[in-house]
Amino acid sequence: MLNPDGEAGSSKDIAAMVPPEALTETTVLPPVLPGALPGALPSTAPLERSLRKWSGWVGPVISVAILVAVLWQLRKIDWSQVWSIVPTSPLIWLVLAASYFAGPVADWIIFRKLWGIPPSGIFPLLKKLVGNELLLGYVGEVYFYDWARRHVKMEGSPFGAVKDVAILSALAGNIMTVLLLIFTWPIISKLGLDGAGSTDGHVLATSIGVVLVTSLVIMFFRNGLLSLPKADLGFVFVVHTFRIVANTGLSALAWHLILPGVGIGSWLMFATVRLLLSRLPLIPNKDIAFAGISTLLVGSQVQTSDMIAMISLLIVATHVVLFMGLILLDLVQKEKNA
Repeated sequence: MLNPDGEAGSSKDIAAMVPPEALTETTVLPPVLPGALPGALPSTAPLERSLRKWSGWVGPVISVAILVAVLWQLRKIDWSQVWSIVPTSPLIWLVLAASYFAGPVADWIIFRKLWGIPPSGIFPLLKKLVGNELLLGYVGEVYFYDWARRHVKMEGSPFGAVKDVAILSALAGNIMTVLLLIFTWPIISKLGLDGAGSTDGHVLATSIGVVLVTSLVIMFFRNGLLSLPKADLGFVFVVHTFRIVANTGLSALAWHLILPGVGIGSWLMFATVRLLLSRLPLIPNKDIAFAGISTLLVGSQVQTSDMIAMISLLIVATHVVLFMGLILLDLVQKEKNA
């Protein structure tokens, strides 16, 4: 499901395996050494060696950390409030579920193509999602790399593929951000996104510059950053692009079903602009900007903030229930294999 808070998270220490959202922030990619051979990854080799060294601890430690985060979120959730706002329409539940699972399913399609992972591979990808959402943005990638190294039979290390998929996800997000900006400029230009509330766009221009520069860096240094064959890289990029489009469309449809008084076209524009602003770095007062979007597109009388808060609470509750279910599934499988 599209996170109502937008995508967030970055890491300077794992630049070559950054999550999709990190490259839209101010993360600086490591330069490729002069004379490096195509496909060489000098900046990621130490990290991969470190992960191998601690491979026996990586998965369990991350699982315990996610469990602690889940229990912490469990303590904070007002379950009576959750039950009071649970949608009653089966169609709404189907759309919300499709939105939530769009990301893991897209990842499964990608790694099914790259490695031939079985249908059960969706479970570690769900843990990857929960880890990224409840802990740090790159923890899920580290967990999935450790799982793949132990369960997937392939030539060489899975590190390069996991890294490439993360980088291409970021690149797809950056390109979609620029395209969405062009599409929604008549609305964005009315929001006054500079810190002082002016519309001359210095902060907005700088944010766009960061997105463009990080994208150009990926393209320019692609031989040193990316290791998959070109055909696989193209496939991964296309799947990530469809994932972004699907999440945006499903979010708009869910909002329309929850508040049918507003046309789906307005919700689609709202979801598009909201996704755009969530990915642009350096934009201050994003909550105020979101409120401005709501007033411009759906009117001040529509309680969009209540709806977004409700969906946010349902997302957290889903993370908690899902991860606890995955832990129980692991225990049952271990019991059967014992």
